[in-house]
Amino acid sequence: MIRTAVFFCGFWFLTALPALAAAPTDWPQFRGPTQDGDAQTAQLPVEWSADKSLVWRKEMPGFGASSPVVFGGRLYVTYYDGYGLSEEEPGEKQNLRRHLMCLDKDSGQVIWDESNDENVEKAADYKGFIALHGFASSTPVVDDTGIYVYYGTGGAACYSHDGKLQWQKVLGDKTHAFGTANSPVLYEDLVIINGFVECGAIVALDKKTGQERWRFDQVNRAWNTPCLVAVDGKHELVFSSEGTIRALDPATGKELWFCKGIDDYICPSVIAHDGIVYAIGARKSTAVAIKAGGEGDVSESHRLWEQGKGSNVSSPVYYDGNLYWASEGKGIVYCADAKTGEIKYEERLEPRPGRIYASPIVADGKLYYVSRDAGAFVLPAKPEFSLLAHNEISDDDSIFNGSPAVSGGKMYLRSNKFLYCIAK
Repeated sequence: MIRTAVFFCGFWFLTALPALAAAPTDWPQFRGPTQDGDAQTAQLPVEWSADKSLVWRKEMPGFGASSPVVFGGRLYVTYYDGYGLSEEEPGEKQNLRRHLMCLDKDSGQVIWDESNDENVEKAADYKGFIALHGFASSTPVVDDTGIYVYYGTGGAACYSHDGKLQWQKVLGDKTHAFGTANSPVLYEDLVIINGFVECGAIVALDKKTGQERWRFDQVNRAWNTPCLVAVDGKHELVFSSEGTIRALDPATGKELWFCKGIDDYICPSVIAHDGIVYAIGARKSTAVAIKAGGEGDVSESHRLWEQGKGSNVSSPVYYDGNLYWASEGKGIVYCADAKTGEIKYEERLEPRPGRIYASPIVADGKLYYVSRDAGAFVLPAKPEFSLLAHNEISDDDSIFNGSPAVSGGKMYLRSNKFLYCIAK
């Protein structure tokens, strides 16, 4: 049972609520149930605005680049306040607080909001690239055991469903000019985190205690979230780093295979479909496909194709035999044949979207691309380019960095000012 406090007639009462359970429409982690932005047949609106298709919106108390997640009728999102809300006057770092907020997904009503000040003095200074996304860029992951977050130098933390901190584990104090953004992944009784920036390793912690269970140190300039890939009834934990794409046994951290990758720092997360891993990334823009399930160096045997097109920030999405992605800075969207890597189209969005940091989703045969400050674009998920809609919320001029979440025919989208529920 979960206990929550209710205020009535000047007194606080403790009430018991049923334990939360997963629902088929949950979106419990970064990019959804299968970590690839696939919202299946969800019927989402093509057009929305400040006056159209908004079910509710909730003013955010602080900034954040993380994505919302949905589990058991609740929505969870992180944000930060106290420091770094203005580059001109960032304030004092000692006042930085990271928050995990829980809301009712149907009404937007806040259920609880927990702040965290662990190790704030070790956070990076709010300037340069840090100011593009701030200090709450890692998306939570949630299941029936709790909500798991990563706060960079603040460490990993586990909260119960009634908002109580269960444990917190600092992985390291190192910072980087790009900041940190990797989101935790759950596997059996482990929470797995790419802590490259803070400690130079991927680390697995015990879900109940936060104690370290294994560590893999060969992580090089990797700002992406590892992906669990199903192969022959087992799982591989695959991530992309500078020069190499690797697969680990998620239970032990033992390396299973590695492959020649992309020669630069990597932000986009890999996705997988039918045992094929797709990786994009780097400033020079590259896409690679690898057959999972190998052993040792599979650069010659399992590397299927490479294409000189990609994205430096946002991740790709797969639909009906094709890959789709958006360049983070050029305003160009791509479609590539998933079997061969052949580019089906390469088209510039109009009006110009500026930077795109959010990763796309696909729902009911439609692609949703969210730009940082120039609205969202809806395209058909077909190998022929066309634009179905360009959507802006006119009274929100803040930054949209988070990727959309989808649950029960509703899309949840966050900016630095508001959290939105969008539906037909």
